[in-house]
Amino acid sequence: MDTAGGRGARPRRGTRSGAPRGRGKQKGAARSPSRGRGAGEGSSAVATLRTPRTDGAPARGGRSARRAPAARELPAGTAAGGAEALPTPRSVAAVPDGAVAAAAARRPPPASDALRLREVLSRLSLPREDVSEASKLVKKVVPHLVQAIRGKDSCFSSIEQQSAGSYYERVKISEPNEFDIMLVMPVTRIQLDESDDTGAYYYVSFKRSPKEKGWLKFLEEDGKLSAFKMLQALRDIIKQEVKNIKGVEVTVARKKAGSPAITLQIKNPPSEISVDIILTLEAQQSWPPSTRAGLKIEQWLGRKKRRDFRFRSIYLVAKQNKREKVLRGNTWRLSFSHIEKDMIKYHGNSRTCCESDGLKCCRKGCLKLLKFLLEQLKMKYPKELEKFCSYHVKTAFLHSCVMWPNDTDWHLGNLDHSFQQCLGFFVDCLQKSQLTHFFIPQYNLLSLEDKARHHFLSRKISQELNNGFPVFHENY
Repeated sequence: MDTAGGRGARPRRGTRSGAPRGRGKQKGAARSPSRGRGAGEGSSAVATLRTPRTDGAPARGGRSARRAPAARELPAGTAAGGAEALPTPRSVAAVPDGAVAAAAARRPPPASDALRLREVLSRLSLPREDVSEASKLVKKVVPHLVQAIRGKDSCFSSIEQQSAGSYYERVKISEPNEFDIMLVMPVTRIQLDESDDTGAYYYVSFKRSPKEKGWLKFLEEDGKLSAFKMLQALRDIIKQEVKNIKGVEVTVARKKAGSPAITLQIKNPPSEISVDIILTLEAQQSWPPSTRAGLKIEQWLGRKKRRDFRFRSIYLVAKQNKREKVLRGNTWRLSFSHIEKDMIKYHGNSRTCCESDGLKCCRKGCLKLLKFLLEQLKMKYPKELEKFCSYHVKTAFLHSCVMWPNDTDWHLGNLDHSFQQCLGFFVDCLQKSQLTHFFIPQYNLLSLEDKARHHFLSRKISQELNNGFPVFHENY
């Protein structure tokens, strides 16, 4: 739920292609530039990341960059964390998207390039003392609000607090200043009707009149459950209750158009902590038909894990669908944040990946670098990249985990190579203006109306890739 928004180029002599090779046979995984195809697609389009640098550094716009902890000076031959430098990864080759293949060729990066990425990654690690302080403040505020909300309205009496987002997925970068909290409300016997052809937005209505008559005030004349009315009632309770929290200065931020969140701002000098409160309905019923072909994790996490996930409850967040002819605020959007959190936490193809006695991988490191790259580019080009958010790179990362499912494809020593694979896939999606929702295949997260923005970001990422990612170091 985060938002997504140089120095001289190194000469590159020659290119090399070679796809990552996992153990055993994998359906839909890329083998080589000529054979890297997604399931169900015969031909491939080629996206070249090797783009000559033609533009100079533009004038900086937007807000000033946040400063992360300074990188430690590392002696030659030493990786971040004090360990011996890991072997240089191979160059990136076939980079398929969800349906087609793209190839990206680079000369194998020198050891200094791989080491530089590890230095950047070490800067993104959150200081433990800062995390502890921020977490304590959030734990002091949110449970107080939850208790008050339960007592103020009978419809909200059963809400439960549930954590979500990058902080709780352990992929938060730079500062522990943003938290996502879902207030989950169990609902029974509801009917879902699609509000458009994305398969993501729905109207919610009760199959029978709810026993709790307090629900009636949130229903429209046609029986639809109004997300707008529920959010407004919740906001009013929170605005009153924050005044009663002692020892912490808390305010409610101004409402953002179309946002499903009620944002709290907690003073934590010299900065402040932002907490997004997200109203969520939980229904224990089958997932909608639009999700049947999604969550293709059989080769990555296994068939049993996919089946277990699909038996989990449906989550719906109060989110306005901008494609409605008449915007009334009655729509709810499917949310899979609870599933995404578990996939990122238990990310290994083997059951011991990144456990204390298991081999370490670089999956989370790649996701952090993807988020950081987009964040830095958004600060540099705020107007051009305003419509991009961290969920775009998170979705691209999950697709990458499916295409390269084995833990050996993400060996810790191959950080540079694996990061380039993820980037190559994301660039290919941008060039095609096609990024499939991980759980809802018919839903394209990249609007075809924004092709110029997609191509702009594609060019900027390609320039960063071919010049050693100067944007990673501009503000440090």
